[in-house]
Amino acid sequence: MKQENVALMAEQDISREVLLEKYAKAGEQSVAEVRHRVARALAQLEKDPSRFEPLFFEALDNGFIPGGRINSAAGTDLKATLINCFVQPVADSVSEPQGGKVGIYEALLQAAETMRRGGGVGYNFSRIRPKGARVKGTNSRASGPVSYMRVFDRSCETVESAGARRGAQMGVLDVSHPDVEDFIHAKDQGDLRNFNISVGVSDEFMQAVEADGEWVLTHEVEPASDAFPDSYRRDDGRWVYRTVRARDLWHQIMVSTYDHAEPGVLFMSKINRDNNLSYCEVIESTNPCGEQPLPDYGCCDLGSVNLCKYVRQPFGDKPSFDFKAFEKVVRMSVRMLDNVLDLTVWPLKEQEREAQNKRRVGLGFTGLGDALIMLKLRYDSEEGRRFAAKISEAMRDAAYDASVDLAIEKGAFPLFDADKYLAEPHCASRLPEAIKARIKKHGIRNSHLLSIAPTGTISLAFADNASNGIEPPFSWFYTRKKRMADGGTQEYLVEDHAYRVWRMMGGDTDKLPEYFVSAMSMSALDHMNMVAAVAPFIDTAISKTVNVPVDYPFADFESLYLEAWRAGLKGITTYRPNSVIGSVLSVEPTSAAPQDLSGSQDGDPDRRITLNTAPSPALASLKWPNRPKMKEGNPSWTYMVEGDAGDFAVVVGHVENGRSTPFECWVNATEEQRGLSAIAKTLSMDMRCRDRAWLKSKLEALAKTGGDKRYAFELGEKTVYATSAAAALGQVVMHRVSQLGALEVEAGETTPVVDALFAKKEPKSGTDGTMSWSVDVVNPQTEDDFVLFVKELVLPNGQRRPFSMWLAGSYPSELDGLCKMLSLDMRVIDPAWIGMKLRKLLTYAEPQGDFFARIPGLDKSQSWPSTVAYIARLLIHRYAMLGILTEEGVPVEEMGVMVPEQADLFEGESNVSVQPLAGKKCPECGNHALIKKDGCEFCTACGHVGACG
Repeated sequence: MKQENVALMAEQDISREVLLEKYAKAGEQSVAEVRHRVARALAQLEKDPSRFEPLFFEALDNGFIPGGRINSAAGTDLKATLINCFVQPVADSVSEPQGGKVGIYEALLQAAETMRRGGGVGYNFSRIRPKGARVKGTNSRASGPVSYMRVFDRSCETVESAGARRGAQMGVLDVSHPDVEDFIHAKDQGDLRNFNISVGVSDEFMQAVEADGEWVLTHEVEPASDAFPDSYRRDDGRWVYRTVRARDLWHQIMVSTYDHAEPGVLFMSKINRDNNLSYCEVIESTNPCGEQPLPDYGCCDLGSVNLCKYVRQPFGDKPSFDFKAFEKVVRMSVRMLDNVLDLTVWPLKEQEREAQNKRRVGLGFTGLGDALIMLKLRYDSEEGRRFAAKISEAMRDAAYDASVDLAIEKGAFPLFDADKYLAEPHCASRLPEAIKARIKKHGIRNSHLLSIAPTGTISLAFADNASNGIEPPFSWFYTRKKRMADGGTQEYLVEDHAYRVWRMMGGDTDKLPEYFVSAMSMSALDHMNMVAAVAPFIDTAISKTVNVPVDYPFADFESLYLEAWRAGLKGITTYRPNSVIGSVLSVEPTSAAPQDLSGSQDGDPDRRITLNTAPSPALASLKWPNRPKMKEGNPSWTYMVEGDAGDFAVVVGHVENGRSTPFECWVNATEEQRGLSAIAKTLSMDMRCRDRAWLKSKLEALAKTGGDKRYAFELGEKTVYATSAAAALGQVVMHRVSQLGALEVEAGETTPVVDALFAKKEPKSGTDGTMSWSVDVVNPQTEDDFVLFVKELVLPNGQRRPFSMWLAGSYPSELDGLCKMLSLDMRVIDPAWIGMKLRKLLTYAEPQGDFFARIPGLDKSQSWPSTVAYIARLLIHRYAMLGILTEEGVPVEEMGVMVPEQADLFEGESNVSVQPLAGKKCPECGNHALIKKDGCEFCTACGHVGACG
């Protein structure tokens, strides 16, 4: 391997694109130009700007990455805040302040102004009286905090932040609030879309959960007596509304989080106990991303240091970490973040006053996962955790020492009290004695200094896609499909930094070393253990998303949260892709009897439409959207089918990639088997899906195709009889696929396409019948003259969908097999599936089978390469008439059935790339594949990186 190759790495195309789109201003074209602007702006706060500008640029060039708003707005004319996020108070009164907190609608106005200037906002809504509480002034009942959260939600949706991004919000409710159950389930039906929500839990509550004790739900305001007849007032003056079992309440939180990824859990006792300023403030909420617990009007002034910059001799015999260079940049970074507090535009005077009194900053690191890989340490090992803790300790000590130096030069923060600040169990009390002595003597400039935040697009733009924050890499590479201004798309290969360094140094990417460990390949407990190792050295908090697989056991999931509390963490966020998060149709349950189209007496549930909830799309179900290209070709198997109706050859191709995987079939047929090649073409696409059960069901259906022909042939150890060439094809392919071991579904194996069917068998109409659409097809060249029929039904969400097709008249009988295949495809909930099948058939050609016919929906005609191609076009047109596909056969709403093509289609097991996961709708590509990754929104279908928090 050659170390010099690393220094010569050109920036990735995606890095430049993100830089130009999000951070470059006024003609800037490079990272260096952005850094010079930021260094110049922050140096203006110094007595000698000319001295500090080059020092600040050096720190930026050597690994310091200020928060996104600092990079995008510092040194520009944009009147936006350089601060990412704030926490703001909300009182119980509609308009009047109470206990130092502003009324609800004043809070709403303040939040709107903050978001207009570019800041996200966190709130604790626990002061607002519960639903059913007494409102003395109007002799009425309160509507509760969740109802007011909806007002904040709509306001956030309306107010566009500076830089044209929507504001982010965090909503917190204490676990003791009487409306906590409503809060837990507030987002179940898609409400509060502009909020992250978290329950603030106390040690007392967690102890009650452990002991299976009772838990009282209380508030300062008296309940209406008829609403809560068993309520009473405690000695401390609070009203007890009702009592619940602690474990039942905890179970509700866990189930909702398991299904919806929310609410999060904040361990408020630990947050306040560890707070350096617990002597003068109480923390009740966090910023929207969770890494900054803050008091009222507190802000997060963030920046990160790229740890990959300090790895020497990566992947060598003795790789090392340059602590001296790291600590030098940490010290300068603290000075720069402190200057941000004086440079920024403050949306509110209260925020400015709070910042000046305490001068909080939040310096963290990014690239930890990649740095450990380059040091040849596994992220999920004890050795890896120890080294991460060592780096964190070095960062803490350098940051605090630098802040003491700033206090000597510029003064300590105004609310500093040495004895109280250094008292146990504050984070500052754990500092080395020498630094504590300096703080006691000179004071300290910043009350808090450390925060590990998600780095999202700043990692892409400024750190060569180093792993995000404290996270391990999510994937080694993926394809970023970016929508361009002209409406087209541009594809970029995005590589993980450590993977790229390994490749550039000559490493074998097909056999990555065991220390290349990715986020989804380690246990959830290993994720949590890394946070626990680093947390003692971080004075605010750490943003960490624990991504767990869809089949992660609920008991283990619940245990993870309990272990997080026992380990002294301040909070935990998880993401589990699942059918609820990935739901793509808004289908409301109905109390009426389900629609029964069976018409049969056997009560077969697979023949009924009882869709009260929508199945998930068949996400990530195709291995290869197109035929894979292999330089050395691929092995194939050939079988000759012989029969009275004519002979034909069947070819099944496969690839060797750890195990034999069939991916195509085709036939060499005569005129007697017209249409058989079209069946083989669509069947090849089924072979490329990640669902053996689906392929088996397609082949079994094809093998049952009837007809008036006669085939009898020896296949393996048995004699096969068939009355159509289509049925013979189905049996032959089934035999070969079974030989390759690619037909039987293994225990625990997913079946994404089968699971996405809205009817596993063709629904049968009752006596009232069902709807159908028909059209005449005539091909004079081949003498085809028939009617195409398409059966349709209405799903419970009101959408009309085709579910079966057949032909009547004069046509090649083998097309009956094609109708069987496409009818099954129609019943996949994601219309991208049938759209893909039909688009592939548009180019299907037959010798002397082309003909001239009208373009569906238009008054002009064109030449069609075959009858099959025209059928495909007619079906696409019908789907377009129903508003499901466009006339080009592309879904009106993407659901994520297609897998983005990767740089290497046949990577080894260790060569992990992004696989699409069920999630929310992506604003970039429209796929329902937007998940939370490393605290940020990330589309697993197109690679879009969205808002953090």
